[in-house]
Amino acid sequence: MQRPARFVVEADGGSRGNPGPAGYGAVVLDPATGETLAERAEYIGVATNNVAEYKGLIAGLKAARELSPDAVVQVRMDSKLVVEQMSGRWKIKHPDMKPLAAEAAKILPRAQVTYEWIPRERNKHADRLANEAMDAGKRGKQWEPSASSAALDASAARALATPPAGPPGDAAKGAAAVRAALATASGTSATAPAREEAGADTLFAEHSPTASGHIPAPAPGPAPAPSATPGWGPDMGTPATFVLLRHGETALTPQKRFSGSGGTDPELSAAGRRQASAVAEALAARGTVQTIVSSPLRRCRETAQAVADRLGLTVTVEEGLREVDFGAWEGLTFAEVRERFPDDLQAWLDSPKAAPTGDGESFTAATRRISATRERLLAAHAGRTVLLVTHVTPVKILVRLALGAPPEALFKMELSAASLSAVAYYADGNASVRLLNDTSHLR
Repeated sequence: MQRPARFVVEADGGSRGNPGPAGYGAVVLDPATGETLAERAEYIGVATNNVAEYKGLIAGLKAARELSPDAVVQVRMDSKLVVEQMSGRWKIKHPDMKPLAAEAAKILPRAQVTYEWIPRERNKHADRLANEAMDAGKRGKQWEPSASSAALDASAARALATPPAGPPGDAAKGAAAVRAALATASGTSATAPAREEAGADTLFAEHSPTASGHIPAPAPGPAPAPSATPGWGPDMGTPATFVLLRHGETALTPQKRFSGSGGTDPELSAAGRRQASAVAEALAARGTVQTIVSSPLRRCRETAQAVADRLGLTVTVEEGLREVDFGAWEGLTFAEVRERFPDDLQAWLDSPKAAPTGDGESFTAATRRISATRERLLAAHAGRTVLLVTHVTPVKILVRLALGAPPEALFKMELSAASLSAVAYYADGNASVRLLNDTSHLR
């Protein structure tokens, strides 16, 4: 009896904006030789990263089925969300994901498919295909195989012959989770276990493991229904926690002058340096910050360095964390802007799409920039506690997005100099605001 063919499917998807212009890539490989057997890529219009990733999975599985419907397929993706959901270890809550997961589960018999998470650097072939698709979409075209320059790295090809560490994903449980998730949409419900919620004294704490030292995966069977109460659901493991630190005072801060990325780039004042020292001591006492990332502006770098020196860490500069450019309003008070540019100021207050006078940056544009920065940092620091030293607007945007609040919420938050806020990001895509504008360390 002839043995069934064996394939590796590597898939990826991306969105330039999340949501934004999106595309996917998928490749079917011979696991013995690393030979490329089929490639798929497509620009799919505006979508989220997760939708694009699922679309890539579907395309890869369909390509494998076309080659051999009896094939045994190992799916390798750098999307922890897709791998864990299709393996049945995480429930599928998002309504956009449920039909895509159901479609993927039906392409091949569940016993023929296993899932493995791989680091992004080992998924370069599919990643390049996805980017080629998005590049084609930007030109108003679709991806063409003849124009592709994606090629599998030789190191990745060699790695294909090496069995993955640990047990493979269970496609049977993944299919069961898909069916259960679809059932919940029609009214079936179950009681969901509680996700740990931290108070102010434990806001940077990681989830506690069980007595055996690990967080158990949910038992096979129907997945619990999504809860209507924020903060409740299955344990998603240790979240990535962004501790958001607004820089200390500059000479402009007490005067409440617009101070963005297009102004004089002031240094910390004597009061600001004292604030930076105080917040450094407070963070050292908590002892949970693992990485420090700073806006490129001087006031943030100085604040970040004070914390880094106290914690024995280094500072990484991230351009995406800079403050909004306030254009011609830089250095002015609100009253001065209202006097000189009344119409522009009112437009800015009325719409997030309006920019400050003189080629400033609108809140809409800033949100796109900061959202992209958030996604990069989450991908690089999964499960870690990261201190982001930044400005009023980036902190407010990150909090607003985590809450799902409308743009006008930006004008309804108070953020003091050297204040701490925190947002935890879970693997299922949900976020939890843990703290806002804490200044207890300054008293």
